[in-house]
Amino acid sequence: MATDYLLRIITIVVTTFSISALIMPYIIKIAHHIGALDIPRSDQGNRHIHKKVTPKFGGMGIFISFLIGYMLFGVHSVQMNAILIGSFFIILTGVADDIKSLSAKEQLIGQTIAALVIIFYGGMTLSHITAFGFDIQFGILAYPITLFFILGCINIIRLIDGLDGLSGGISSIFFLTIGIISFLQQRFGTLEITLTFIMLGSTLGFLLHNFHPAKTFAGETGATFMGFIIAVISLMGFKGALLTSVLVPLLILAIPILDTLFAIIRRLIKKKPIYEGDKDHMHHQLLKMNFSQRKTVLVVYAINILFSIAAIIYTIKNAKLGIIIYIILFILVVWFILHTSIISDKLEEKTKTLEKKLTKKKSKK
Repeated sequence: MATDYLLRIITIVVTTFSISALIMPYIIKIAHHIGALDIPRSDQGNRHIHKKVTPKFGGMGIFISFLIGYMLFGVHSVQMNAILIGSFFIILTGVADDIKSLSAKEQLIGQTIAALVIIFYGGMTLSHITAFGFDIQFGILAYPITLFFILGCINIIRLIDGLDGLSGGISSIFFLTIGIISFLQQRFGTLEITLTFIMLGSTLGFLLHNFHPAKTFAGETGATFMGFIIAVISLMGFKGALLTSVLVPLLILAIPILDTLFAIIRRLIKKKPIYEGDKDHMHHQLLKMNFSQRKTVLVVYAINILFSIAAIIYTIKNAKLGIIIYIILFILVVWFILHTSIISDKLEEKTKTLEKKLTKKKSKK
């Protein structure tokens, strides 16, 4: 059974990867034709890294590959209907923004409609949290909590999409990790595992054209769609026995979640709107350390993979060992906060000043 299903998984990933990779050059041509282009500019804190005009319609290639993958390998259900309808609103909003930028409010409206379709038509809600032996039931609060969860997943992927290969790579790592956990737990034939591997192939095919130097970007269409499907797959896992707690998918996404949290805190400290872009994200901090774009992305991948390994160990093998790895990783995150301006320039300066004082005291001894 396991061997047969492994062959099916390989078939799904190879098929969707091939479709995504082959269709992307045509998507790039369409992007030029309709004006879905990312033009480097110096406003909003000069946050653009790329120097040349780049198509930003790659998400449409991911979506088309996803649709074909579902038609070939998926099974009809009410949940799948909800996912397809919700995806339509996400793609429609993303395409409109990629061609002619929408306001934050207009984007949020489209995302909210998609989330409500999942909650009320698809019947997928985050009704409780089971973690470390505790079970917390949300009751009626499950609806707003689920809405917040879906919108959060959509926007953490959107916000981290700042370097070639970053959002697609992090999403691919998520899909691969959930896929491994599903396979080891023998969740064969479920909708979530099928969608997981369809998305893995689709995002990897996109990465072939998106890794530095990128021929195309995911755009709002791609980033929000990947985040939307990540939320949906996570919710389907919560309803069944796929994941042991809400923490597992969240910790797989630790890097984009933390980066978003730091951005909100940073902008509140500076008294700026939380939706205003800047160049102080995690990947920008690594670039300031003289890492190249390619190396910066690979470093973020490596850190994300460590969180994913911890998730697999926590879920499948040894919960205590998984927790220990998480603690070590978060200690490293604290070190990173203190030694960079990811939250505050003043915090970085204070850390350096304190270290200099400690060094002087040691030298005197």
